[in-house]
Amino acid sequence: MFGKAGHLGPLETRKRLLIAESELNRIRLSQEWQTMADGVHNLADRAKTMGAWASAVALLGASLLARRRSPPASGGPRGSWFQKILNIARLASTIGFALRAFRQKE
Repeated sequence: MFGKAGHLGPLETRKRLLIAESELNRIRLSQEWQTMADGVHNLADRAKTMGAWASAVALLGASLLARRRSPPASGGPRGSWFQKILNIARLASTIGFALRAFRQKE
């Protein structure tokens, strides 16, 4: 094939150069597309992490705000210890999930 390069006409040479250039452009486009896709995946992962953190912070803030606004009535029945443990466990698990999601992204 390369031995016959002297016998190729100018149109055939031009055609082969254009085909080679097209292949290079396809490879370059594929690489750029992969780079862009990786960037989008990275952005989505960051958004998920921020969502988990925002959820945990919102839950913590709401819990603290609710606790501050409704002090227990003096002399009245207070919440059961079991309910308090459940609330603490729920809060801890939410924060734990957010921390785990954050650590996995690092």
